[in-house]
Amino acid sequence: MALQVPVATASTSPAPVRPAQSRPKKKGRGWAGRLEHWLYLAPALIVLIALLGYPLYQLINMSLYDYRQAQVSGNAPLNFTGLENYRILVSDPEFWTVLGNTVIFATACVVFTLLVGGALAVFATRLRPWVRTTLFAVSLGAWATPAVTGSAVWLFLFDSTQGLVNKVLAGIGLSGFSDFSWTYDKWTAFGLVASEVVWCSFPFVMVTVYAGIQAIPTEVVEAARLDGASMPRIFTNIMLPMLRPIVMIVTIQSIIWNFKIFSQIYIMTNGGGIAGQNMVLNVYSYQQAFAASLYGLGSALGVIMTVLLMVITVVYLRLLKRSGEVL
Repeated sequence: MALQVPVATASTSPAPVRPAQSRPKKKGRGWAGRLEHWLYLAPALIVLIALLGYPLYQLINMSLYDYRQAQVSGNAPLNFTGLENYRILVSDPEFWTVLGNTVIFATACVVFTLLVGGALAVFATRLRPWVRTTLFAVSLGAWATPAVTGSAVWLFLFDSTQGLVNKVLAGIGLSGFSDFSWTYDKWTAFGLVASEVVWCSFPFVMVTVYAGIQAIPTEVVEAARLDGASMPRIFTNIMLPMLRPIVMIVTIQSIIWNFKIFSQIYIMTNGGGIAGQNMVLNVYSYQQAFAASLYGLGSALGVIMTVLLMVITVVYLRLLKRSGEVL
């Protein structure tokens, strides 16, 4: 009889044992890598410390003193009060009213700036090249307009007696806008200033978002169109997630810019509106420091604003880190 040798099948043959391979170590994780990172950041840190370190130290130092015109002129000694200026602010109802005004005003400006800029960026992708170039040129002209000039132009357009806007509205039958004052009521005054801020700010958002849209691969959008997706659905489910880092950048920058607005409010509401109804933190700080000569109290307001903006920046960096944009 012939001797039969069993043949191992694929189901019974043991899997080959591969030697364990160690994972390659990531470069730049040791102390040498961290030192290299700090060396790259050193020039920028030196410039920031030189330009911002001493003024910030002086701002904090002045906020701890009862610092008035008498101390500035040398007619009275400095009186260290510690956190008294901060206690005065947090116990003053006007401070919380001004803070609420600032938050509401800045939020409205940011939302409308993003909506207008984002909508025009999407609209620009559908335009012919020469029309798109004209749109960008005109919009960047508004962005380059100084805040003082833009505020003066806006006040002239919305003037109660000679303004073009009131004349047009009254001419189409809205007689209530004849001699209507846009700066008398608190919220119409805020709306007027917000419209000027949006007019000056939306071009940055439009150009930035348009650049992000151009970076999206056309194959992805075309594949969605072939599958029958509408343009709003493509923008919501495909383009917007890919534009998230850019949207985050323009959102945080808009928050910082609008939180610090001074010129538009001060010029268009004549220093904060009737009885200070349109006061925001920057104008309130100016009124306390220079109009009332309470330099210590104004410095405390400056410190509070700096802390709030730093908190916004930290939140922004954490969101970027979570999304994988920074390490």
